Amino acid sequence: MADTIAETVDLLYTIDQENLTPDQLIALGAALASLAQAERLDQINERLRGIHQVLNTWALKATAVDGR
Repeated sequence: MADTIAETVDLLYTIDQENLTPDQLIALGAALASLAQAERLDQINERLRGIHQVLNTWALKATAVDGR
């Protein structure tokens, strides 16, 4: 997902803003804000995956110890 976000941001930054109407500028700003939010959500998702892995490892170890 990060590659898609980065590629889209790169594309949006190549737009010549000088030739945009006010409505198009607003839409561009909204698109950039949405992409920033998506990037942040992707970062949060990555952290949650890491936390899940740690908790899963602990659960497996606890099961192994209880199973002895």
